[in-house]
Amino acid sequence: MKKTISVFLPYGNPKINQSNVRQFSDNSLVKNIFLISNSDSVTPVESAKTLYCKNYKSSECVELISSNADSDYVIIALNDKPLMLGQFCIERFLQVSEFTGAGMVYSDYYEEENKNLLQHPLIDYQFGSLRDDFDFGELLFFKAEAIKKSINMRKSNFRFSGFYDLRLKISQNYPITRIQEFLYTVGQVEIAHSEEKHFSYVDPRNREVQIEMEKAVTFHLNEINALLKPPFEEVDLINSPKFEFEASVIIPVRNRVKTIGDAINSVLMQKTTFPYNLLVVDNHSTDGTYEVIQSYALKDKRLIHIIPERYDLGIGGCWNEAVHSPKCGKFAIQLDSDDVYKDENIVQRIVDTFYSEKSAMVIGSYQITDINLNELPPGLIDHKEWTPDNGPNNALRINGLGAPRAFYTPVLRELKIPNVSYGEDYAIGLAISRRYKIGRIYDSLYLCRRWEGNSDAKLDLIKLNNNNFYKDKLRTFELIARINK
Repeated sequence: MKKTISVFLPYGNPKINQSNVRQFSDNSLVKNIFLISNSDSVTPVESAKTLYCKNYKSSECVELISSNADSDYVIIALNDKPLMLGQFCIERFLQVSEFTGAGMVYSDYYEEENKNLLQHPLIDYQFGSLRDDFDFGELLFFKAEAIKKSINMRKSNFRFSGFYDLRLKISQNYPITRIQEFLYTVGQVEIAHSEEKHFSYVDPRNREVQIEMEKAVTFHLNEINALLKPPFEEVDLINSPKFEFEASVIIPVRNRVKTIGDAINSVLMQKTTFPYNLLVVDNHSTDGTYEVIQSYALKDKRLIHIIPERYDLGIGGCWNEAVHSPKCGKFAIQLDSDDVYKDENIVQRIVDTFYSEKSAMVIGSYQITDINLNELPPGLIDHKEWTPDNGPNNALRINGLGAPRAFYTPVLRELKIPNVSYGEDYAIGLAISRRYKIGRIYDSLYLCRRWEGNSDAKLDLIKLNNNNFYKDKLRTFELIARINK
């Protein structure tokens, strides 16, 4: 028996509406096409029915789609962008869905730019792909029964997180499958500034949306037996092993001759009631960074210049070199080689927070600036989405925990840091949060400088995909560990 498909599109520009509807109406597999509008007053489009829903990605909209999908499969467009279906696009979606039994299928696609087609590859969905901003492209292909089953599982009505909740529910019962083929093209659209997009989840304007997303992922973690519940373990910092120094600031560096001096200065000016030092791990710099570090080390014995014997170290590996050094203090405090502490009281404040919170890790807040310390949007990154009770769970949804990060050294020595240069801090933060209490400071502790030499400046899509895939893999590892706890 021939399979049938219902198509649901957001109502947008009338010209785009007509073009998008035409793309689907020409296919014999398509039984119905629906345009979903948040206005009662719309221009009808031939071959399509118009439905009303206030918020397109709400639970109400998911239910509306389910009740109107009298077909075997459902296609949903996520945005009102111009679409051009590739050769046998719909047939390929259907074929892969039937081959795999997937509840949801998505594919790579092309983007049109100045009449050229640019490839937009995506990444495979994993068990740990819990980010609410996971890039599925613009077209999603569903088994209709998977949508209906997810509605029966729903525990809350979401205004903004209906689609997010839908795919989490589907993932509990069906595979979510990527087709590594460019099945369609998306017309040219404007893209948000990369920095603003990267930090959108901590933008206070988006707080209401974030609260909903956190609620959805918390339900999901509970349903797969991966939810962590307080109280989290406090650390006995009084009866701890003896250290020569109470705290060590750790700076891993390679070829940062322009900025390393500023970073060092901001550490050596710190005022504390206890002895502290600075461990600079110079990962075989070749641009004059070595000489700058040496000039400071000759003048101030608190600076320990570490040059690893190994040549295979990333940022995490450099951290391990410092943390396992006998000169490392009781608390290991992060500073990147591009950045500077905001004032001379930061180290003292972080150590005080360890004792007041009895925590194994302390995470602060920071401001984004240019190389000259002029503030850039979005300004303060405070990660107030963290809560003492649910922060370790919500940490699996967001893309970072914040900075600067500081650690109780015995815990860090036990766990070890992955020897990579991206996500190493996130990995160790997740592992610590599984067991221990984490302290937070919500006002700015350091200035995070963005310039053309940053390792995360202007990442291309392939690098961004690699980074996202790795963090999803870390979430997968962490989910399994939490389920088996």
